[in-house]
Amino acid sequence: MNEPLVAIIGPTAVGKTELSLELAKRLNTEIISGDSMQVYKEMDIGTAKPTPEERQGIPHHMIDILSPDEDFSVAEFQERVDKIIPEIIERDKLPMLVGGTGLYIKALIQGFIFPDMESDWDLRERLEADANEHGTEYVHDKLKEIDSILADKLHPNDLRRVIRGIEVYKQTGQTSTYFKKKAKERPPRYRAVKIGLRRDREELYDRINRRVDLMVEQGLVEEVKKLYNAGYDESLTAMQGLGYKEIIGYLEGEYDLNEAIRLIKRDTRHFAKRQLTWFRKDEEINWFDVDRLEFSEVIKRAEQLIKNKLTAGDLKLTEG
Repeated sequence: MNEPLVAIIGPTAVGKTELSLELAKRLNTEIISGDSMQVYKEMDIGTAKPTPEERQGIPHHMIDILSPDEDFSVAEFQERVDKIIPEIIERDKLPMLVGGTGLYIKALIQGFIFPDMESDWDLRERLEADANEHGTEYVHDKLKEIDSILADKLHPNDLRRVIRGIEVYKQTGQTSTYFKKKAKERPPRYRAVKIGLRRDREELYDRINRRVDLMVEQGLVEEVKKLYNAGYDESLTAMQGLGYKEIIGYLEGEYDLNEAIRLIKRDTRHFAKRQLTWFRKDEEINWFDVDRLEFSEVIKRAEQLIKNKLTAGDLKLTEG
């Protein structure tokens, strides 16, 4: 794999969608969503999914491909997108990855080595039973005996990842840390131009707050209620997404709507902070402070950066 790829990344509500659409029109691209929640059907408002009108006829991939009760992993994301990128290039288009799910983006570009294994539901149920009976520390100690490096990174209450670490070792005989180390030794899988967007923290937080208010106006409560009444409850990974789990709490009478909205805003701000922390580790990202530039200037500079970074052969893809 050595195909060209443009990646527009950054925290939630920073303005990735707007920039990607403008660049897509100028550079003749197709867009691939790098958001772990936009893969789910019927989850539109809470995931800030661009509407068909907003997409302006530009092809979008990895949107609306699964039901909310289906599992989805970073390995499946990588596998699906690895097939999409060559297809885009065959159409003489430039693939553009847009999103804020850092793990998915890193897995695609840098490459993770995923152990080839099936889910061991019996093991998971036994470990969950152990956690219920003896506490999460008990299961965490099991992981520590197998993979102390991973255990030191995970809180005992992060039971899903703790169990996953044990499961990987039981099935493969190697630790998750081993697979991560092997992945770091490999060169990047794509020739990616990474464009990162950021804003002053207070401005970003204000944009997040206003976006949440708009989501509620657009019908977020009704969207979650429809899913909830269809049997999609908080036990599903999809329904643990920002905006969904908080509204479910409101629907179940845990608190009123104002409190639900406050929690969504708070949790989204915290999420944006974690996203920025993740992306700062990547020295290959070309950062744009979009609150200090006119939007037209951001577009101009981003377009020029892409043209400077890609080869002449790659740029032929952008003619059109």
